[in-house]
Amino acid sequence: MRLDSWLLGALLCLGASAQFPPEPEGVTVLRSKFHENVTISFKDPGICETTPGVKSYSGYVHLPPGSLNDGEQGGAQDYPINTFFWFFEARNRPAAEAPLAIWLNGGPGGSSMMGLLQENGPCFVADDSATTYLNPWSWNNEVNMLYLDQPAQVGFSYDVPTNATVRLRGAEDGEDYYEIVPTNFTSEVDFGKLLLANLTTGVGTFGSQRLDHTANTTARAAHALWHFAQTWFAEFPHYRPVDDRISLWAESYGGHYGPGIMRFFQEMNNKIATARGRSPKEGKGRGYEKEKDAHYLHLDTLGIVNGLIDIMAQIEGYITFPSYNTYGIHIFDQSLQDELWYNWTRPHGCKEQVSACAERLRDQDPLPLNCGLLSLKNIDEICTNATEECAMAPWTAYRALIPDGRARGWYDIAHPKHDPFPPPYYLGYLRQAHVQAALGVPVNYTARSAAVAAGFQATHDLVRGGFLEDIAYLLDAGVKVHLMYGDRDFACNWVGGEAASLAVPHARRDEFANAGYAEMLLAEPDDSGGWRMGGLTRQLGNFSFTRVFQAGHEVPSYAPEAAYRIFNRAMFGRDVATGTVKVDGAYKTRGPRDAWDWLNMPPDWPHPRCYILEPLSCVPEVWERVKKGAVTVRDWFVVDDKEKSAANGKGWDRMQGLKGDGQDVIGDL
Repeated sequence: MRLDSWLLGALLCLGASAQFPPEPEGVTVLRSKFHENVTISFKDPGICETTPGVKSYSGYVHLPPGSLNDGEQGGAQDYPINTFFWFFEARNRPAAEAPLAIWLNGGPGGSSMMGLLQENGPCFVADDSATTYLNPWSWNNEVNMLYLDQPAQVGFSYDVPTNATVRLRGAEDGEDYYEIVPTNFTSEVDFGKLLLANLTTGVGTFGSQRLDHTANTTARAAHALWHFAQTWFAEFPHYRPVDDRISLWAESYGGHYGPGIMRFFQEMNNKIATARGRSPKEGKGRGYEKEKDAHYLHLDTLGIVNGLIDIMAQIEGYITFPSYNTYGIHIFDQSLQDELWYNWTRPHGCKEQVSACAERLRDQDPLPLNCGLLSLKNIDEICTNATEECAMAPWTAYRALIPDGRARGWYDIAHPKHDPFPPPYYLGYLRQAHVQAALGVPVNYTARSAAVAAGFQATHDLVRGGFLEDIAYLLDAGVKVHLMYGDRDFACNWVGGEAASLAVPHARRDEFANAGYAEMLLAEPDDSGGWRMGGLTRQLGNFSFTRVFQAGHEVPSYAPEAAYRIFNRAMFGRDVATGTVKVDGAYKTRGPRDAWDWLNMPPDWPHPRCYILEPLSCVPEVWERVKKGAVTVRDWFVVDDKEKSAANGKGWDRMQGLKGDGQDVIGDL
């Protein structure tokens, strides 16, 4: 959807910025040979990955209405699903011989462009928000990487292109920092509103913002992604592998996405193999499932980065971690911690309520595809309090407790609430017309989809559970599973992550718990025999958990080398601790059973720097001036005199992280 040409021309002449994306050009469109009315479109963007000889492709798999109406999840899909991808060939291996990993960010509603441009992709965005530089620790060094925006309406993915007004909101306005309101710009009144666009208000083309036009549970997202995979892996012409292994790495709410999606894929593999008259493990190549041509997806590795896997297993970490962590930081006082603990454990308290909600949700599976705001009253009555008052209670307490000037970061307890790190420059980069043209996208970028978040909240997917069982299913089926958690993150802290790893009910659960923690080393020994240590790893066979030192929520941003080593060792079947051992079922780490013996010093406290496309980076008094237009903005930064001193936080320049991230350990108690 576009503005009439006269209206757009008038807008540009008046300097309201070219906020609508340019018409896509140079895009190749192929019709699926196997799926009716499904198409795949793509182009070579020529940006980000500039390593000579290494190709990348951006594009979409377009699923028409009805594509998901195959009976796998119930209900009807009456809207199109256009899923955006950005594929990068491996740098140091022939693309046909390298394995492939999918990357998903979480949310729910979070775009994977954050992971690509802020964490582990081939390039990072410079502070001008217009140019990029190569990432030496990119995960595509040895592996083909496929970054996906999902579900529909996240990132560059969309259902129906819809013109809209966008308003940036400060942290005090709530969690949704972007308010996107579909708007008809054909009237003079709406045109007048356009001309009044200011620093916090803009326009663009986005998805419809309809809650019933996207996935609203992890199961729905898995179903849609399987249909994406059926087309992409079978028919994308620039992916013709000898090694056809597929892995999935996911972050944050990816603790739900990763296990749920991989299990769904594996179950579909079993159906495909059975339809071919073979056992599930024999299925290879192309088979038939429900009279449709279906592609067998060879699953290799599931990786989870600071993931929320199971609220029941992890919530106690949310209660204790703010006051009991390896950095000596105390956020919750004893009385608050005691109150949260009592409410969780008391008879008929929160633990029982969350458990009852999860049980009721499982009884109702599968929910109708278009259940929207969840009219299933018997579920809503049980689950609303369990979700909002119980599961979220430690989060609410964390956000509200400390006066703003001393508030701690949600994703890094050692940083301020208004955190300048990781740098949010990718938000400005993806607004650039030349970037949108290179990618061939018909919509503007949505970093966090409020529609998707609201849909998942309405179905209480947060407390649904079952993902520990999904991990167990995958492990017992021979899929490798590796977990890494930065130890400065509150949002999905390592204490809860460790608890989740120990709660996975796989066949070797007790053996895994008895494995010790080994030092996770960043490189081979140097000439003097010294090692650099990036964390602690517990591993048994194909299952590992690693606490990564000095890292917040987005581990690859804080500890790029550590994250890279874990990823590569996991992908190529080496031990996570050293990378020197070929792992088999007998492999087991040795060392202390407890990971608390290693303590760390908090880093220096960085100065906030207001980048207006990321309102949380702005302290309230500065944001108030932004809303009034009483600031000077350059490259999306507030550059007033009061801000200039804060902009000199050179210690937090990303290049510091690119030099390696060996950590000094304070104590070995």
